[in-house]
Formats: sequence, C-alpha cells, structure tokens
Amino acid sequence: MGVEGCTKCIKYLLFVFNFIFWLAGGIILGVALWLRHDTQTTSILYLQLGDKQAPNTFYVGIYILIAVGAVMMFVGFLGCYGAIQESQCLLGTFFTCLVILFACEVAAGIWGFVNKDQIAKDVKQFYDQAFQQALMADSDASNGKAVVKTFHETLDCCGPDTAIGALPALWREDLCPKAIQKVFVQNLSCHKKIDELFSGKLYLIGIAAIVVAVIMIFEMILSMVLCCGIRNSSVY
Repeated sequence: MGVEGCTKCIKYLLFVFNFIFWLAGGIILGVALWLRHDTQTTSILYLQLGDKQAPNTFYVGIYILIAVGAVMMFVGFLGCYGAIQESQCLLGTFFTCLVILFACEVAAGIWGFVNKDQIAKDVKQFYDQAFQQALMADSDASNGKAVVKTFHETLDCCGPDTAIGALPALWREDLCPKAIQKVFVQNLSCHKKIDELFSGKLYLIGIAAIVVAVIMIFEMILSMVLCCGIRNSSVY
C-alpha cells in the first residue's frame, strides 16, 4: 500500500531535493575537474625547483572534491530511487550515507578554515626560494629563472611582496615581461597575485559546500519523515 496525503507530498518533495542533490554532485565534480585543469594553477603547481616540487596541498583538496562529487551523485540517485520505490531499506541507507557525508563535510570545512591561508603561504615560500636563486650569479646552474619567469608570465607580476624586493627583477628582461616593467612597482607584487588566485577559488568551494550542507539537512529530515510515513501506512 502506497503512502497518501501529506506523506505523498513529502515523497515527491524528497525526490525533487534528491534530484537537486544529484545535480549539485555533478556540478561539484565538474568544478573540481575545472580547478584541477585550470591553466593558471596547473602552470604554477606543476613547477619543480631543483629536486623540490611545488606545494600540492591545493590538489589534495581538489581530489577530495572529485571524490565527494562522485559520491554525491551516487547517493542522490539512491535517494531518488528509494523515494519512488517507497523502500525503507533504501531510505535508511540513504539517510546513513547523508549523515556520513555531512560529518565529512563539516570536518573538511573545519580543516579548510584552519588551513585556508596555508596553501597560498606555501606557494609564496616556493616562489621566494626560486626568486632568490634566479637573482644569483650562478642561477643558470638551477632552474630558478625558469620557475620565476613562469610565475611572472602566468600571474602578470614581478617580484615579491615589497617594492624594494621587486626592483632587482624589474631591470632584467629575462625575469620580467616587458609589459610588466612599464607599470607601477606597487602593482607588481606576486605575493598579492598568489593570494588572489587561491582565495577566489577557495571562496567558490566554500559557497558550494554551504549550499550542499543546507540541501543535505533538508534531505535528512524529509527521508526520516517519509520512512516513518511508509512504516505507518504499512501497519494500516
């Protein structure tokens, strides 16, 4: 015997929310793949200074997002099917998966908030090391010059955070593009450009996480109400 009345409305409402959740999983998966193959981040994070690889913390987060997007699509499909079939077993499994996902998202959010500045900080330290090597007389012995030039051309910047630090590179065409040499020194900071590059992407991820968390809360409530409604209707 199928559910009736308000419970039936909840059934279709849960189906709609699950479909939105499934779409959100697809969007997160697509955004994560875009961030993974973004030209600017790829150009910088694939760099290698001697034996030292550029910090890959950002990519670790992206791989987690790809996994989350794929799991969300599976869980969304499970919820849609469970709602249409009015299966207590599927809805119970769906609720359990949602609780686990929600707990993981909260944990990831706390970790991301605590370490939100660490990614940019690691990349800036990597850039500073390459910059110092590039200014040395024997810099041709390392690839510091190539690393610094990639930063400058990718981010349209020249030199570290201070104007004084940027001055040595301004007069070297092998380090700074000619177009960059024509603008004011205070606009050249590569540290500022690195902060802008990663902060914008982290805000995008944060907004997506908040939207998904709200949808998950509604789905957990609706799935439990529907499950109780199915149990009661089977009794009568």
